[in-house]
Amino acid sequence: MDWIFLMIASAGEIFGVMGINRVNSERSIAAFALLIGGFFLSFLFLTLAMQTIPMGTAYAVWTGIGTAGSAIIGMLLFNEPRDWRRMLFIAMILTAAVGLKLIS
Repeated sequence: MDWIFLMIASAGEIFGVMGINRVNSERSIAAFALLIGGFFLSFLFLTLAMQTIPMGTAYAVWTGIGTAGSAIIGMLLFNEPRDWRRMLFIAMILTAAVGLKLIS
């Protein structure tokens, strides 16, 4: 259950970053709700996951998935560059997160 909490926390991180992007382009209540709600869920579930997952592992996986997910969402929804090198490094981040799960 702890790894599920960590995945939910990572998804919240992605939604929080999407909220930051929306707040920068439009100052609406929905944009602020996405930002605040995303980060609230992210920290809540990260706290729950860290009750059993070591802090270093939980934080590394949380930031890695949040970073990679935000980059992917940026490419899919916000027309950010889709360079092959960018994809390679995103894949490396996700590989590292999976590796941490396998050794934990």
